[in-house]
Amino acid sequence: MPPPAIRADRNPNTENRTPGRAHPRPGYDAATTMKTILVVDDEPRIAELARDYLEHAGFAVRVAIDGPGALTLAREHHPDLVVLDLGLPGLDGLDVTRQLRAGATTADLPIVMLTARDDELDKLLGLELGADDYLTKPFSPRELVARVRAGLRRAERPAGANAGDLIRAGELTLDVARMRTDLAGRSIDLTPTEFTLLATLARQPGRIFTRSQLLDALHGVAFESYERAIDSHIKNLRRKIEPEPRQPRHVLTVYGVGYRFADDRDEDREVGAS
Repeated sequence: MPPPAIRADRNPNTENRTPGRAHPRPGYDAATTMKTILVVDDEPRIAELARDYLEHAGFAVRVAIDGPGALTLAREHHPDLVVLDLGLPGLDGLDVTRQLRAGATTADLPIVMLTARDDELDKLLGLELGADDYLTKPFSPRELVARVRAGLRRAERPAGANAGDLIRAGELTLDVARMRTDLAGRSIDLTPTEFTLLATLARQPGRIFTRSQLLDALHGVAFESYERAIDSHIKNLRRKIEPEPRQPRHVLTVYGVGYRFADDRDEDREVGAS
């Protein structure tokens, strides 16, 4: 008998309540802060439990049970984040991710994918197509809520950011308040995860970051995460900002350790080699 897809985390606050109605935490200001989460899963028990925990955490929730329904809801209702199962009927989660990333209004929509098993290939494919994070079934609903919150934080204007909060490193300019990226006068569209990763590196050119440190910067909370997820995000980032992704000039690999953003010494070496 296969294990349940969601681990049993009992929460007395969600018992004896009307399904589908949000019971946000005390002090929650729905008028100003409520975010909408789209949950996509064809297993009713998983979708209902995920919805209940997310609603109790103060989110509005919409549910889709297949790929075409997910795309329709995402395009028409503009959720703030999608929790997306990969194993969907008709149109699977990888195809949904691909189409969301290609859409004009959904290209930067945060995606937390659900994988049915601890399959490295599923994780890598999802991340390289543009998913921001993942959870492997069976998962804890509380961890799902924590990862959703972390994903939303990456997509929001950072606390204390203002119009003058700019990061400049070589040809790169990051407008932190507006989450806009400019490289040599050209605007670059990044997902919230890619922007956070690039900003972390570019704030301190030359500093070496381990994969674990970059995961911490992305999540903001302690997760048991897959460190190769960073490699997938870096690969996507290089496709967008590097003239030749296989020979990067900006985001450099420190073999056996992690990554760093190029500094003046790297530019000097390039000049000397020309």
